[in-house]
Amino acid sequence: MFKIKQYRCEKTNQNDIEISNSESNTFAKIQLNQGARLKELVIGDYHLIHEMKDLAYTKSYASSILFPFANRIKDGRYEFENKNYQFHINEKELNNALHGLVYNKEFKVLQTDAKEDSASVILCYNEAQEVVGFPYTYTIQLKYTITHKTLNLSVEINNTDSKTFPFTLGWHPYFFSNDRFNSSVIFDSNKKLILNDRYITEGVEVDENFGLVEVKNQSLDDCYILKTNSITFKTPKYMLTINSSEKESFLQLYTPPHPNMIAIEPTTGVSDSFNNRIGLKTLKPNETYDIEWFLTLENN
Repeated sequence: MFKIKQYRCEKTNQNDIEISNSESNTFAKIQLNQGARLKELVIGDYHLIHEMKDLAYTKSYASSILFPFANRIKDGRYEFENKNYQFHINEKELNNALHGLVYNKEFKVLQTDAKEDSASVILCYNEAQEVVGFPYTYTIQLKYTITHKTLNLSVEINNTDSKTFPFTLGWHPYFFSNDRFNSSVIFDSNKKLILNDRYITEGVEVDENFGLVEVKNQSLDDCYILKTNSITFKTPKYMLTINSSEKESFLQLYTPPHPNMIAIEPTTGVSDSFNNRIGLKTLKPNETYDIEWFLTLENN
């Protein structure tokens, strides 16, 4: 039987939700006051996601939800419907706006449901104020569903404003491998973005051999345009797939300064999408956008 526990850690001032099933050794921890990020994930004895104690969340954005933009916006500036906007610069060394606005927001619990073979939680953040760079109101609702072999993350964005707004969306999980050198990421792509020294998109490179990345000792911070919405991460101990319900999908790969972690990030846009329009979407007043990401452990 799955169990759901919500608690507050007074020492760290953090609000967490834990989902567990001791019979199948399945466990997930979600941190509500850091954008409802998935802080830890264990499925069937495989530790897929855990904290990097030597890399602060303010630097890693580990497992954060990236909205209203994924990745970076050059100089934090963009134009939309003939008006200019300026985001706060939170990547000061490169003078970029980075990873959106909800990664540090407090999400509220709307619903929990624990069953014999699954558990789910529905979490919500309501932005009622017009903030710098993004003068729109919206709600973002997350639903995490975990079983003995899978984790599904569904995201629903609702425009509660009277104006249409632009957006992209992403998820920033870091996956653990006991042997990153001999791990690989497999996907279907022949297009890789060309990034400048500030990691801003400047073009597209075409090569039919892009669909296999053997991690080895590479330093990765690369983005690919996917032909299909399926990604496979293969390690010496386990293999998992990440699928998206969004047909127009992108993949960001990043290796942090940690020997056993790699960020495998499904997104709907790329760096500087608000300016280059690659993957950029718009949402009209009272409209809703939905996406689901499906994570499946193949050899549990």
